[in-house]
Amino acid sequence: MKFFFSNQILDTDTRELSRENMPVSLEPQVFDLVVHLMENRDRVVSKEELIEKIWKGRHVAESTLTSRINAARKAVGDSGSAQAMIRTVARKGFRFVGTVQTGARGATPAEPAMPRRDETPAPMVPLGDRPAIAVLPFMNMSGDRAQEYFSDGISEDIIAALSKLRWFFVIARNSSFAYKGRCVHINEMARELGVRYVVEGSVRRSGERVRISAQLNDVSTGSHLWAERYDRDIADVFAVQDEITEAIVAAIEPHLYAAESFRAQQKPPGSLDAWDLVMRALSHYWRVTRQDNTVAQALLEKAIEIDPHYGKALGLLATSRIFGAHMGWANMAGVMADATREAHAAVEADSEDAWAHLGLGYSYLFARRFDDSIAEFELALRLNPNFALSQAFYAVTLCYAGHYREGDVAIRRALRLSPRDPLAGIYSGVGAYIQFAARRYDEAIQFARESLRQRSDFVGAHRVLTAAAGMSGDRELAAIALQGLQQVQPNISLAWIARELPMKQAEDREHYLEGLRRAGLQ
Repeated sequence: MKFFFSNQILDTDTRELSRENMPVSLEPQVFDLVVHLMENRDRVVSKEELIEKIWKGRHVAESTLTSRINAARKAVGDSGSAQAMIRTVARKGFRFVGTVQTGARGATPAEPAMPRRDETPAPMVPLGDRPAIAVLPFMNMSGDRAQEYFSDGISEDIIAALSKLRWFFVIARNSSFAYKGRCVHINEMARELGVRYVVEGSVRRSGERVRISAQLNDVSTGSHLWAERYDRDIADVFAVQDEITEAIVAAIEPHLYAAESFRAQQKPPGSLDAWDLVMRALSHYWRVTRQDNTVAQALLEKAIEIDPHYGKALGLLATSRIFGAHMGWANMAGVMADATREAHAAVEADSEDAWAHLGLGYSYLFARRFDDSIAEFELALRLNPNFALSQAFYAVTLCYAGHYREGDVAIRRALRLSPRDPLAGIYSGVGAYIQFAARRYDEAIQFARESLRQRSDFVGAHRVLTAAAGMSGDRELAAIALQGLQQVQPNISLAWIARELPMKQAEDREHYLEGLRRAGLQ
């Protein structure tokens, strides 16, 4: 069904809202809220009904509902003062009061309100607090139109997978595929679609081999942010399609964040909005130092001052607090109350955001609620299967709970998902601990050294390297490793390990303590 109102179209089939042929950013809950108000525009919809329909009856704070109504008004070109589209009826609820026409897909309104395709395109419109990205149809270079399904399938799968990031507004398939077979400059496409980033690529299949090339472009600067080529045997065409999609999406995500962080760095401090502050915070969080972690938290607190219900900021802040204590930079008992409160607030604000569930899963881990922690990480990974950081935290949680084999599978997936991730060194450190817990000391040392090659001051890798060297009997390495550990974590002690690290099995804790004890730690 399509709803035509003012100069806008809301399509419930494609879940798109557009204004003058330009997409408008809309979070899923806000989209559902607008649709429900439109479908019931002949009456006042109560707050209780909205909570039942949109939040499935879960407890929702008054401020959360208010923020979603404000977001809905902004999306349809309304405001709380004008209330030309969505009107608040005191003590009753809300009603959509704009003039609306309806039609099936492909229909047009009785009075055409949208400009024709051949008219001069409108300038790019702002897309709310999320930058937008379009995935253009990958070119079939095989010379065989029968292979078109494969190149189209790659593009469609990338669109679907990128949509799960939710930090970026991804143009729907029907809009980006309108350019298939057309000779249009990438800048013109970007302007018409209202996007900053464009993914494009090609597929060349020859016999039982396929070569897929992809690149990520920042159209606003004219730069290529990332490019890669993949050569594969195509014995199982759909397995190859899934593998390539996963690889491309996992590679793109860190580059998008890095580009947004750089953009935020160029803005004057007084003009930063909540999104800019989160992007700056993320760049500091990735550096994995005590000072940067503190800076990240300060930026996230500013973002939350601007938007108290910003689920992404709340989830990352909770994660940052606990990570700092996990590294020994803060007292865990001192941060748990704030981190747990922020993690719950993140999930309440946006229950479909993987970062929110990451923060809650991490807080449950250090509350020794292992089953709840594992469940939250699994939910985060269902929401975004390509979320390498959540995959790594899931791995270490499984290991702390005594599930070494499952943890090993999870961390190897994280490393495969995102080998160029700014946090790949951390993932290797997690891998080192899992190998140590499984009594594979040589492999633990190898993983720890790789972690420290990428992040020389990563505390976790220093701890595992010291314990593994102690258990392996390599006294020289143990002495060197202990010295390095004490430099990056001066407060380290056997008592700290026993008190702070959440190991479910007493024998796992004693095993770790024994390795450190043999290396000379007291």
